[in-house]
Amino acid sequence: MHSEDAKHHLRWRNDAEVVRWATAGDPTFGPVTAEAIGLGFETMLLLNPRESAVFTVEDLASGSVIGMADYRDLDPYAGVATLGVTIGEREFWGRGHGSDALRLLVDHLFGAFCLSRLELDTWSGNERAVRAFTRLGFREEGRRRSAVLLDGKRYDRVLFGMLREEWANAA
Repeated sequence: MHSEDAKHHLRWRNDAEVVRWATAGDPTFGPVTAEAIGLGFETMLLLNPRESAVFTVEDLASGSVIGMADYRDLDPYAGVATLGVTIGEREFWGRGHGSDALRLLVDHLFGAFCLSRLELDTWSGNERAVRAFTRLGFREEGRRRSAVLLDGKRYDRVLFGMLREEWANAA
């Protein structure tokens, strides 16, 4: 991720529909100011890339930056990290770019860091994400019932995990 990518993040994090699907409307994701995005990029550059990193997701056909994938909370002792992916350009939704980005990130983290498990979550109303995570080999491990409030309706927070041996057997 480079500072020139900040303009994309600013647009995505101020798009209510992107925020809705990416984070179930989590107010810490957006809306944000250009200054906050810039500060986030400066902070990210100072962090140890072994603990967290954000990558751009590009459409190979057009070369356009269309989203981001990240890992965070990487604990080398426990062998665990948390993943995330957001396709910010709406016209690229549903084309498999998020799944492709996650697959690459999973391969990288299990391969380069020899982690034991990876985890991620979404909200139960985001059926597209639930299907994508399951197709990639993540297993639903639990739910935080009614943990998400969106548009006056309650949803579960759905927790997913993948173990190293599950990844190795799928490869």
